Amino acid sequence: MSKIIKLRARQILDSRGNPTVEAELISEKACITASVPSGESTGKHEAFELRDNEKAYYGKGVLKAVKNVNTVIAKNCKGMLVEEQAKLDTKLTSLDGTRNKRRLGANAILSVSMASCRAAAQETHTLLAEYVKELYQAKKLTLPCPIFNLIEGGKHAGNKLSMQEYWLMPTGAKNFSEALRIGSEVYHELGSILEKRFGKNALNVGLEGGYAPQYQCAEEPMDAILEAVQNLGYWKKIKLGLDSAATSFWNGKSYLFEEKEITSEQLKQRYIDIAKSYPLLAIEDAFHEEDFLGFSLLQKKLKKLMIIGDDLTVTNVDRIKKALEYKSCNSLLVKINQVGTITETLKACKLARNNKWKLIVSHRSGETSDDFIADLAVGISAGFIKAGAPCRGERLAKYNRLLRLEEWLGKKARYVKI
Repeated sequence: MSKIIKLRARQILDSRGNPTVEAELISEKACITASVPSGESTGKHEAFELRDNEKAYYGKGVLKAVKNVNTVIAKNCKGMLVEEQAKLDTKLTSLDGTRNKRRLGANAILSVSMASCRAAAQETHTLLAEYVKELYQAKKLTLPCPIFNLIEGGKHAGNKLSMQEYWLMPTGAKNFSEALRIGSEVYHELGSILEKRFGKNALNVGLEGGYAPQYQCAEEPMDAILEAVQNLGYWKKIKLGLDSAATSFWNGKSYLFEEKEITSEQLKQRYIDIAKSYPLLAIEDAFHEEDFLGFSLLQKKLKKLMIIGDDLTVTNVDRIKKALEYKSCNSLLVKINQVGTITETLKACKLARNNKWKLIVSHRSGETSDDFIADLAVGISAGFIKAGAPCRGERLAKYNRLLRLEEWLGKKARYVKI
């Protein structure tokens, strides 16, 4: 067992050039860092991200959150054992004392929670994935199927696509290495197709590395992705997925979809039509973040698809319980900064898993090179990880970490079977 000797934090920049919090934890046996991601399309029920709201960085500075780590958190957590994750996380939430971590900031709290978890693994000479497995009490380690965001729209790109993400899911790959290769090859083939069709401007990318061509119709990106898939002969090894991020085009009464106002029923029918025409496996945030009934009605119609809650459920036990009551989803998107501590994240995952939901560990649009979520996905035996396109260093940090884990763990970890 090892005590925390020193805690300090600093302001660094994320992949969008916006500030975020990096914590440094020094214990009796380790010195490590952990940095916190930040979302662009965020649910209103997410834990509170503390920003400075001052002139610097257009109000997005995090010096207040940094100060909270360096003063309140450091003073009260010094001497605590890094191996006692639940105890530390309880201490952090009690120091904050608010329902959504508004006082200290979820970004301040999470940086320390992540750092402690990583330090405990390092001190016991254990891979972080294996340490998470013990915390989560998982039966096995699983290498997840990667979800590649190949084309972006919505808040993530400067085009007219209403839906935010178009995914390639290499569900037929024999291992993670093959899945990553398929994703990379399709990404580059898709780039060639888009360049020939629209010129070099079509190779501009969105916040998560996906292309942002000037499409307007929801089906056009899927046609382009499938063309790339067919050119490479991977038809039998892939499925497609969507992240609608529907809250972003909900105006309180209707959905502004493809520059037209449509009802929830019309949007549901559009999903049904897409599912009939394309090899669709998953839809994330099909409706706005309060429409538990809409999600439920869609799931009844598309029983074989993954209906994923993100803004709806925000990795929050209470929101997941409500989704279970309505039978809104069958899959949970897991984002550690939505709830703010590793312990609360694992509790949300257990609740979803115990109700036979699939787990998809996810990055955020504002990322750092921290690869914590790769180990998290393996440790909780998640079926999928969503870390963006196979492009940009902050996305590849997660995929490359999974390549290493595949090699290091060997037969200890099987590749997920979809």
